[in-house]
Amino acid sequence: MTSRVVMFAGYNAWANERLYEAAARLSDADYRADRGAFFKSMHGTLNHLLVADRIWMRRFTGEGDVAKSLDAILHEDFGELRAARRAEDERIIHYVHSLTDADLAGWFRYRTITNPVDMEQRLSHALDHFFNHQTHHRGQAHALLTAITGTAPSFDLIIFQRESGIGGSRKVE
Repeated sequence: MTSRVVMFAGYNAWANERLYEAAARLSDADYRADRGAFFKSMHGTLNHLLVADRIWMRRFTGEGDVAKSLDAILHEDFGELRAARRAEDERIIHYVHSLTDADLAGWFRYRTITNPVDMEQRLSHALDHFFNHQTHHRGQAHALLTAITGTAPSFDLIIFQRESGIGGSRKVE
């Protein structure tokens, strides 16, 4: 079970790096323009991904700062946001490497933000949501990139598995 979350943490960092490389090529106007996405712009979407990751990492570890709202803008400057994203991805990787199968099978408690209630959930299932949420919003960012530039990088998990050798994928000769 731990190998799966380690794979997804690596995939997350890989996909985020590809996303930020593509977003860095946008003009500032295109990057900030309200395009009707859930968090309006590429800028809003990238900030939301970091906000949500920090919320969940605080829940998982008890450490780190969290924003008061899901649409908070943590960094106006793209370079600062990118550096914060890389640091958070490293934090996620370090965290999942510390987990055991017993940790993943265990329960943990947290409080929701939008409609505050106390929850209890298996850690493995919460991590499933954590990584799926990132994929969901990267998909929105992918759609924004495609609409703005006509192209966007692939974020397919299988590409990461092939490039990294993680996930048991290999070419047959």
